[in-house]
Amino acid sequence: MATAARRRLPRPVVVLGIVSLLNDVSSDMIYPLMPFFLREQLKASVAFVGLVEGIAETTASLLKLFSGWLSDRLGRHKTLTFLGYTLSGATRPLMAVVTAAWQVLALRFVDRIGKGIRTAPRDALLASACDEVTRGFAFGFHRAMDNFGAVIGPLLASAVLFVAPSNYRLVFALAAVPALLSLGVLWLGVSETTQPSSSPPSSALSLRQIGQGVKELPSAFRWYLASVLLFTLSNSSDAFLLLRAKSCGVAEETIPLLWTWLHIVKSGTTTHGGLLSDRIGRLNAIRLGWLVYAGVYASFAFLQSAWQVWLAFTVYGLYFGLTEGAERALVADLVPTERRGIGYGAFHFVVGAGMLPASVLFGVLWDVWGVKAAFLWGAALALAAMLLLSGVAKATTR
Repeated sequence: MATAARRRLPRPVVVLGIVSLLNDVSSDMIYPLMPFFLREQLKASVAFVGLVEGIAETTASLLKLFSGWLSDRLGRHKTLTFLGYTLSGATRPLMAVVTAAWQVLALRFVDRIGKGIRTAPRDALLASACDEVTRGFAFGFHRAMDNFGAVIGPLLASAVLFVAPSNYRLVFALAAVPALLSLGVLWLGVSETTQPSSSPPSSALSLRQIGQGVKELPSAFRWYLASVLLFTLSNSSDAFLLLRAKSCGVAEETIPLLWTWLHIVKSGTTTHGGLLSDRIGRLNAIRLGWLVYAGVYASFAFLQSAWQVWLAFTVYGLYFGLTEGAERALVADLVPTERRGIGYGAFHFVVGAGMLPASVLFGVLWDVWGVKAAFLWGAALALAAMLLLSGVAKATTR
């Protein structure tokens, strides 16, 4: 296909990208400030801060699988996407009036319910809006917009705090504005285009039904899920990278700038990474990205100065650029159209399910055997996941 054709994105893809940008602006005005708000103004413990995020992310992971299954059954991908964004958006202004830490926990729980509901059907909408040869481009563009929102949000929050120091509640209240705009853009800009599943109706929902739905997905896709799970076990929380950055001499006051720089690199490379996957193949793009990741984690075991940390974070951003669009596009390549909801639900569920044990294991390795052992373990698992991807190619050619 000609280059010009490759660079034309369908209107729903552009609209969903704008929706994600606006929602992430809203979310990332709040998220970086939440630990300080809990600790300084609501007097919560560090353990409680960890509990909030642990419950929130686990909730989102579990619901992504259910929501994907349900969206296929109902054929209402846009409706569930809108419902998910609405639930998340509703928590933003309420965060400005909380008076106790448990209320923050409740709102984060509802916010992650919204994320869990919307993610799989939204990705199914994206996949349906484009063809196979531009699918990587489309998902790369979407991730670029999402990451760009994660750049704008903290900068806006910093601007507000510069004018009104320590006024976290004002930031939270203003975060409701882009969230509301995202709902309007989604409702007016995207049409419901899918049809309900042809599977026979069921009177009751059970985990067995959802599990059966996953089992009925193609074997190549199940190989892919196994590879993603193994890789995710290597992919611990980025908080460990920030801790390592500080231990290598990055000044505490520049840590937020380092974090913002990472999102700038991610935003600037994901569209091109998606385009690359259209040209060289999804599996090749993912292998290259996971190889970059393994190299970055291995380098973190031996970093000694601040400039090396900045370089490592830059290359780490390239890993996201190579993989974020390709990984999601490959789901649509491997799963039939009528099962894409549960396909994306299973993909996001596996990623979410692997994150918690990955971080716990990494932390134990760091405490017991030291920082080098922890980062080298992550690099080794990433390389093993690369090898497991060969099962996807073999199953596809059967």
